Amino acid sequence: MGTLGGAGLAAAAGRARTVGMEGERLASQGRSSGLPAGGATGESAGVDAPLPGSSGSSALLQAEVLDLDEDEDDLEVFSKDASLMDMNSFSPMMPTSPLSMINQIKFEDEPDLKDLFITVDEPESHVTTIETFITYRIITKTSRGEFDSSEFEVRRRYQDFLWLKGKLEEAHPTLIIPPLPEKFIVKGMVERFNDDFIETRRKALQKFLNRIADHPTLTFNEDFKVFLTAQAWELSSHKKQGPGLLSRMGQTVRAVALSMRGVKSRPEEFMEMNNFIEIFSQKINLIDKISQRIYKEQREYSDEMREYGPIHILWSASEEDLVDTLKGVASCIDKCCKATEKRMSGLSEALLPVVHEYVLYSEMLMGVMKRRDQTQAELDSKVEALMYKKADTDLLTEEIGKLEDKVECANNALKADWERWKHNMQNDIKSAFTDMAEENIHYYEQCLATWESFLASQTDLHMEETSEDKPESH
Repeated sequence: MGTLGGAGLAAAAGRARTVGMEGERLASQGRSSGLPAGGATGESAGVDAPLPGSSGSSALLQAEVLDLDEDEDDLEVFSKDASLMDMNSFSPMMPTSPLSMINQIKFEDEPDLKDLFITVDEPESHVTTIETFITYRIITKTSRGEFDSSEFEVRRRYQDFLWLKGKLEEAHPTLIIPPLPEKFIVKGMVERFNDDFIETRRKALQKFLNRIADHPTLTFNEDFKVFLTAQAWELSSHKKQGPGLLSRMGQTVRAVALSMRGVKSRPEEFMEMNNFIEIFSQKINLIDKISQRIYKEQREYSDEMREYGPIHILWSASEEDLVDTLKGVASCIDKCCKATEKRMSGLSEALLPVVHEYVLYSEMLMGVMKRRDQTQAELDSKVEALMYKKADTDLLTEEIGKLEDKVECANNALKADWERWKHNMQNDIKSAFTDMAEENIHYYEQCLATWESFLASQTDLHMEETSEDKPESH
């Protein structure tokens, strides 16, 4: 087990027993009340306590982005259809036994134990006759019982990450899937296979996987497990098990048709959510542009300032009376250059990636809202068909019942994940800007102290020279 230790396994086993007994109790209650086994799932407020002000308004972002006061609110979902009992997945293949609920339920008094650790490192370049690409080593360490081993090592390329993201969206259409870094580089940035770009992408891919691992539902997705554990040929075989091309095309055509049709009446809470997303997207994109511009200006300032040190050194060679002063100025400039480089490093590593990640999140959120609307539009079309008796009424009534369950599950999944996402977003952005502010304060204090020390030494030297020049009094 390595660093995971026997204590971690014991804790996990105890946790599984506790949840297992609770699952059996829920199943017993379900049978006595007429609910199908495994037909109810819930999330504890201890995991994702919603924040106040979840409804949107025109001033939503300004009032809420850094508001971290918490308010507990439990969310329970009871599906009418056993095949749709998982509030976060519409797959009819999900098991309905009480024990299958173990990985879906978190209790308020249950400690938040991290049992999945993922590292992305060692990028390698591969050149073939057709293409050139980069693969990354992924090391997974876990104490979960559903894994065959406690440690796995695989290599994945960017296309594999795209496949995983697509599978997660397919299985959980109204959960907020973490964004991937862009495939191509925007104008003015580094080249695709530049070391800086590869390192930036490596960090982003590692954050992507760890965000999935920390998600209460996505972390137990079967495709995620395959991605972390299967060798290259096994993953390739697993990818081929999905729906065929014609099936995917049919789903795409239907989704486009539903999106064109639109929804007649979106619930008020989702209207407010959509307004928040639009305002957030505008604000975070503006912040991203300003941050990038600041970084560019700081880079230009640093490059220009770096030239002044050698200039003062050369100058001192032709000014015998100012040698020490000019060398002192060169030394101060050099120290300020180093401080500026450190400040820029903090900006590029701490603030810029966080801001840009939430730019990508804003795009993801729009996609989630679109998929939720498509589900509701499908229900609306069936209800309309039933009103006009355009098809067999019994069949339509049955389909409408299932679609009502599907819409309810989609709505509840989105509402629960929305509060969790807002909580993480507020923490991430607040932390990034707070760290950047502290870094700026330290930078200016360091530069100020450097120049104050130099000016004080020059003042003392001037006073000494002045006192020596005064004639002695008799």
